[in-house]
Formats: sequence, C-alpha cells, structure tokens
Amino acid sequence: MSEVLSSTIAKVYAREMMYQLDTKKFIDYEHSRLFPTTPLFVDGGGMMFGILVAIDDKKGEIVVLKAFSGEYQGNSSIDGYVPPTYDEATYHTLLQESDKEIKQLQKEGSFTHSQALSIETQKKAHMLHSFHCIDGKIRTLEDIKSNSLLPSGTGDCCGPKLLSEAFRRNLKVVSMVEFFYGNSPKHIHKGYSSPCETRCEPLLPLIIGLDILYVDSHIIVVNKPNGLLSVPGIGPDKQDCVVNRVKSLIIESIDSPSVHRLDMDTSGLLVLGLTKESQRDLSIQFMNREVTKSYIALLDGILMQESGEITLPFRLDTENRPYQIYDEKKGKIGTTMFKRIGVEPYKDRHATRVEFTPKTGRTHQLRVHSAHEKGLNMPIIGDRLYGTRLEGERLMLHAATLTFIHPDTKKVMEFVTKAPF
Repeated sequence: MSEVLSSTIAKVYAREMMYQLDTKKFIDYEHSRLFPTTPLFVDGGGMMFGILVAIDDKKGEIVVLKAFSGEYQGNSSIDGYVPPTYDEATYHTLLQESDKEIKQLQKEGSFTHSQALSIETQKKAHMLHSFHCIDGKIRTLEDIKSNSLLPSGTGDCCGPKLLSEAFRRNLKVVSMVEFFYGNSPKHIHKGYSSPCETRCEPLLPLIIGLDILYVDSHIIVVNKPNGLLSVPGIGPDKQDCVVNRVKSLIIESIDSPSVHRLDMDTSGLLVLGLTKESQRDLSIQFMNREVTKSYIALLDGILMQESGEITLPFRLDTENRPYQIYDEKKGKIGTTMFKRIGVEPYKDRHATRVEFTPKTGRTHQLRVHSAHEKGLNMPIIGDRLYGTRLEGERLMLHAATLTFIHPDTKKVMEFVTKAPF
C-alpha cells in the first residue's frame, strides 16, 4: 500500500521525540520515567514508534498522538502512548492459560496438539482487537476476509493503533509517520518506515474505509468496494461515500475532488483530483475520452459471441429514477466493446465472464447493454434494477483497469485490480 498520509508535519514531532529519547533515555520521558531505553540497544532490541498529528475541531487544537508497536518489557500500556486495541486483562489471561496448557502438552509429548492449541490461541487473541474506523463503526480482525491465519502481532503496529485512537476521539487526521529506534540488523536506527505489508496492509483499509492504491499531493486512486457511494447523495443517510472518506483522511483535498463515478453496487478503480488543477485536468481527460477503462462482469447465462460492439440509445426514466430505458428518439448513444473470457458454474447454473471496455460513459451503460434485448440480452448477476438479485448477492461488476495521464507529471498511470468474484 502506498503511504496514505503526508508525513511532513509528523516528522517534525518525530524528530523532537527522538531527541527526547536520546537525552532523557526513558520511553515515558514526559511522565514517571519507569521504562529506560537501554533494552532497545541490545542485539535485536529496537522497536517501531509512531506519531500522528490531528486537529480537534471542537476545541480548535492540534493533537499529537504517540504509539509503539507490540509490547515494551511486557507492557502494552505506557503513560503518554495510545492504548492497545484490546482489553489487556482478557488478553493476558488468555495467553497465560494457553501457555500453561501448551507447556503441559509438550511435556507429555503431544506436540501436534500443542501446535494446534497455539494456532487456536492466536486466532482468539486476534478476535480481542477492536478498531474505531473512519465511518464511526467499530470493527474487529474478524471483518478482514482472509483465507489464512493472520500474522502474529496483527493489530499491534503503530499505524492501526494511532488511527483507531484518532477516530475514537473524532479527530481530523493531518499527518502520520513511523520510525525505528534502537538496535536491529533489519532496520536503521531513527530510520522512517512505511506501514508493514504483512500486518498493516490488510488492516488499514478496514480502519480508514479506503483501499488506497496510489496517492500524492495531486491525485488519489482507490479500489472502491461495492455498496459504497462514489459521491454524497441527498439526505444524511447518503453522506458516507468515497469523496467524504477521502476528505476526512486527506485534509488538503479540495471540497469536490470527484472526476468520475461508479454505481454504488459496482466495485473497482476510481481516481480523484486533490487540487483544483488536477481535478480540472482529469475531468477534461474523461470528457475527451482520453481515459481507458475496462470492467469485469459475470453475466447470467451462456454468451455465445466471442466479442463485439454494443451501441444503444437510452435515457433516464424520469418516473422511475435511476432506471434507464431504451429510447431511439431521445436517448443518448452509448457504445461498449465486449470480449468473452469464459463460461463458468455459478450456484445452480452457468455464467459467462466478460470484459467490457466502454467507449462512452453513460449512466448504467454496462448494465443496460448487458440486460437489454437489443444488447446481450443477459443481465449481470446481482443486478437489482435490470435483472434479479438474490439475498446476500452483490452486483457482479468490477472496474478492473484504469489508465490516464497524471495531471502534474504527465506520465501515463496504469492501475489493475482483480475482480473480487
């Protein structure tokens, strides 16, 4: 994952923290000074620290939060640092009881059972973590859809702890940075570091509500989940969207960074302009059809054609918004290229996986072109407007590729994501 937040301001506070650690030689240098830094300089004894700078809008104050990864000398809570994301008493009781059982099993020679118990304990420990997220909800590691056991220590890193505490306190995040302090063959003393891929990469999108593929001072590219609006709608229940999550996370963003949209039910790639110049440049690229996009869809049935082009005129049904209807006289032309990828089983029937490359960007274009009898006559699975959606089913449409020119560097930017179905 790219670095989500600017680190410039946080580095100022990080350098001050390094100075205090150097001179005071205690982790809790602002408080009781019970934890000296000496253990950090034995072989492999260093540790990751983090700084998050935020704004408390209600008080009009700058807030600086500090964190360390994991535990220090067996302590997960130290004065001056954000707390762990789990209840310590429950966590340590679980580990102590499990440790006794594991040692007894090993003493009896039951190494297979002791290993199984160790894995089960790790799973239970992970479930004790809870994270305050950008949308106000509290989530656990159970909300991460993973087919494998999460690495030990997931949830203990600086980034997730800092962000969870900031969102718990309704702070507006400005800047965040992590640095290593101490002796280690793998890290540089006082060296800055990005969030780790193994523990943080699956967790940060859960907390910040965005799977960010790229961000700089001009643009941001996200992989939108299905079920989330691209832009805010009308009414308080329709304010949670990609745009508002970006604005909550990146304080420098302009008020209206959107340059294109995906339907709420569609997942996939979105690019937004963080400055007026970038937003205007990207909007012109979309208007001039200089942006290349492709989608992956799963159609309900067996498509016999290998490839082709669909061109249909359609417009909004003003009495049944947002439904689009075929209209040869008043409709606007939409054109889509399609290519069959293959036929595959889906529940109790067959489905066809296709790649769509739209040449125009009409509302619901791919959904209409798939379902209408003058198109493919085969709705996208899970389409509640133009087909049938079963309980618990999603729209099987994903914006898989996106290519455009960076508005500042003028370099070609290409992004690819795998369809989650």
